[in-house]
Amino acid sequence: MPRTTTLELPGCPPIRALTFDILGLIKVIESRSAVTEADANQPQVVTASANITPKVVETWGAPDKSRCILNVSINDRKSDPLLAVARKNGQIEVLNPLNGEIRASETLEDSSDNPISGLHLFRKENSGLSSRSCSLLTCTEKGNAILRSLEIGGSLADSSDGSRKTWDVCSSGNIFCSAVDGNEKYAVFGGKGVEINVWDLESCTKTWNAKSPKKDSLDIFTPTWFTAATFLSKDDHRKIITGTNSHQVRLYDISAQRRPVISFDFRETAIKSVTEDLDGHTIYFGTGGGDLASVDMRTGKVLGCFIGKCSGSIRSIVRHPEFPMIASCGLDRYLRFWDIKTRQPLSAVFLKQHLTKVVFDSNFCDKETVTAAIGQGEKVQEKEEDDEDVSVRRKKSSRENDQEKQLRLKKKKKKPVQQEVDSNDDDEQEKQLKPKKKKKPVQQVVDDDEDDEQEKPMSENDEDASLPVKRKKASSEESEQKKKLKAKKKKKRVQQEEDDH
Repeated sequence: MPRTTTLELPGCPPIRALTFDILGLIKVIESRSAVTEADANQPQVVTASANITPKVVETWGAPDKSRCILNVSINDRKSDPLLAVARKNGQIEVLNPLNGEIRASETLEDSSDNPISGLHLFRKENSGLSSRSCSLLTCTEKGNAILRSLEIGGSLADSSDGSRKTWDVCSSGNIFCSAVDGNEKYAVFGGKGVEINVWDLESCTKTWNAKSPKKDSLDIFTPTWFTAATFLSKDDHRKIITGTNSHQVRLYDISAQRRPVISFDFRETAIKSVTEDLDGHTIYFGTGGGDLASVDMRTGKVLGCFIGKCSGSIRSIVRHPEFPMIASCGLDRYLRFWDIKTRQPLSAVFLKQHLTKVVFDSNFCDKETVTAAIGQGEKVQEKEEDDEDVSVRRKKSSRENDQEKQLRLKKKKKKPVQQEVDSNDDDEQEKQLKPKKKKKPVQQVVDDDEDDEQEKPMSENDEDASLPVKRKKASSEESEQKKKLKAKKKKKRVQQEEDDH
């Protein structure tokens, strides 16, 4: 059973990929956004961050183990794209990658003992060939290289136009990997018992041959066995990246020396696939144990491993020409998409068969979303203009409001100062209006007649101040009256006693 995971993956941008397996099937995987009627009135924008799950939309061919696909090469030009496929039975087919229609084919002899190990479909048209033909470079395991041209659109039984170049890449050993530079002038070959060598495709001559590395510290010689090769940059054929069966990644510089400039070991399984990045110094490689990593070849430092180990050997890695992502496939039957910046998995598709190769269709675009966006383009522009007018009005009103707020703040700052000044003036006026307090006069206690003569009109404040003095006078007068009454009673008693005697 394949390894399953419950991790929720974010999804892929709109892409189209083609996978090839050991049963000769070609499967088309697309991630396409679904535009419903409700979304038709809304403009759709295609972005790399769209959350779309890729699915298998088409399957070409019938399952046949003898038709196992060993190598592929695509020319994804905008007009009349082509796809070349090399099968185990020695058959070479040129198909239309849009619908799977076979445009040309050719079969090699003695393919059972000498399968095709290298295939390249030239992108540039040769001036000596007609517009209805294409050029192919093939190489078998025994080192038989053939540069041929096939006529497109003719009878499939005889598509070859007779023009071809043949040479032997090696005299012994087996060729397991090959690559062609971006200018399509040089090709590199390597394999088991065959050191890396570079050939000029115009003259079909060898221009450079690598030298095997020295023995290690234990005086042990590592046998030559290259499993993957590519050029570090499409525009520079002098720097070559290789992977070996002894889990080594090497960088060769033709202009510097014959031995590798940089070489390092990575874990303990063979390097099965290598591909370059668009920046010209980063590479991605996969191992037979399912590890996927990226390396900066300027320093030979491993940038990091991609999270989520595959459960089988990685046989093919391809970099997308536009989006920052790569695709990998292998013996675990999964096609996986990865983000090269975060090294996180974006999506995975289970395809049932062991996979051998994967390619991207760089000219694919989500037609549904694009047409929806074009159909709503004018409405979007009108809305943007209206939004601009509203934004200008809002800016003007906001400026006016800001000015009013500033004036209010200035007034508020001035008001408390004036209030403080007014309050100080009011306090001074109140002090001036208040009457001065007079000292209370010391009044002597006199008789009723003298008090009546000395009394004078007084103000209300003076009357309030003289109340305790009056109370004292009244109490003194009452005491005097009592004394007088007692004296009169005594006199009466004395007179009665005298009368009695």
